[in-house]
Amino acid sequence: MDHPISLRLSDNLERDRITTLVRLILAIPHFVWLWIWGIAVYFAIIANWFVTLFQGRSPDGLHDFIAQYLRYQTHVLAYVFLIADPYPGFAGTDDYPTDLTVAPPAHQNRWVTGFRLILIIPAAIVATLLMLAGEFAAFIAWLIVIFTGRIPMGLQGFLGWVVRFNAQVNGYYYIITDRYPDFSPEV
Repeated sequence: MDHPISLRLSDNLERDRITTLVRLILAIPHFVWLWIWGIAVYFAIIANWFVTLFQGRSPDGLHDFIAQYLRYQTHVLAYVFLIADPYPGFAGTDDYPTDLTVAPPAHQNRWVTGFRLILIIPAAIVATLLMLAGEFAAFIAWLIVIFTGRIPMGLQGFLGWVVRFNAQVNGYYYIITDRYPDFSPEV
């Protein structure tokens, strides 16, 4: 069974050396926008938790708002990790070479929703460790791209897996799915 949050990688392996060199500087406006938008999403997640706990389903509006933020977050992370080369848009709605697919709202188990903060702990620990490994791998990719203008396919696949797992953990935490993150290395 497919996970309700999945990642599509469709960018080629060629990277622009100049933008790669200053990638983190170019991403600063996105980090600021993620932080500002994240404040609103934080309150939306709390509201979504209460509604889902009592109704057993995330409301369409809250689900779509949080899912759009999750897509945007994934676009920025894919850009910073060199999985995708084009500069991402600021809305999370544009078609991006590394894009997240989030299923529409579905029934969620109320017990799972009620104990979400406890249930997420193992996946959050793994996601944190994977993000650390991903940051190291992105640095290696950065060095390789500076010299060759390409990211190795295996490195792109590993970083895609890290980004996908992180998105699934966040989707679980944000109450947009009650499906536990998938540890499968397939992207």
